Amino acid sequence: MELVFGPVPSRRLGRSLGINNIPPPKRCSYSCIYCQLGRTEELTIERRRFHDPRSIVDAVSTKISEVGDRIDYITFVPDGEPTLDGLLGEEVKLIREVTDKPLAILTNSSLIFRSDVRADLLGFDLVSLKVDAASEKVWRKVNRPHPSLSLAEILKGVKVFARDFSGKLIVETMLIDGVNAASSELDSIASFLGEVEPSKAYLAIPTRPPAESWVKPASEEKLVESYEIFREHIGAERVELLTGYEGPEFHLGRDPIKDLLAIASIHPIRIDYAYRVLSEHGEDPEKALRRLVEGGELKLAEYRGKRFLIRSFRR
Repeated sequence: MELVFGPVPSRRLGRSLGINNIPPPKRCSYSCIYCQLGRTEELTIERRRFHDPRSIVDAVSTKISEVGDRIDYITFVPDGEPTLDGLLGEEVKLIREVTDKPLAILTNSSLIFRSDVRADLLGFDLVSLKVDAASEKVWRKVNRPHPSLSLAEILKGVKVFARDFSGKLIVETMLIDGVNAASSELDSIASFLGEVEPSKAYLAIPTRPPAESWVKPASEEKLVESYEIFREHIGAERVELLTGYEGPEFHLGRDPIKDLLAIASIHPIRIDYAYRVLSEHGEDPEKALRRLVEGGELKLAEYRGKRFLIRSFRR
């Protein structure tokens, strides 16, 4: 197993150098139905030592010397839950001794009710939390947690951490058709996140083969609804879609069609706005949008009487 890999491109993190601090077999506190790594082989909540922290630091130093300055974040993103690593905090301190690159971690939030886990997470510059449900029943269906875990305790821990954390906090919610995409559940999740006040809330869908073959992504129409619900609770500037399309950072420039597709992959676009900006850039909006919809690049979706364009991912 390679301890350090990349850097790999990420819309959330730029060029990310990854640290795989949890060795195989897959060890996690969840066995999410959508996980691209398959079912969890060791379902656990026990924090313990997996590596000599110095070996991780040495691997990071070696990789940095190989790739130079082409790194935006050094990210703990293992094949399992990174906070199961009982030496996580020590590893962070040692890495900071050899580089000034910002540190990030992608966690499923399951152990954030523990004060020692929160203390370790406070050492990062960016923390990405997972919140896929706000009700116990839905949470147990989508995340299939270790039986000793409690959603109420986890959500309380998220609030405590958000209050104390001075870095960049982002949250991701994976939307599964027929599981956690009901309007009532979406409203509950969005309401909770409105209290947490993350820098960014990402709405995601599975884009790779999931652990369970029956798992299907929420529809484009449901993504539009989700976006609008989250926008109302959190603010439009803080909500983005993650549908697997990693376009450039988003303005209409010399190639307005390409840029519009990039925007539509993260934000549903009201069709009247699309008409206006395409016209401003010298395009025939009706002809251009018809071509994109008929070609399967964009899909029309309606929400609350308004029509939106969203990047089509069912091609």
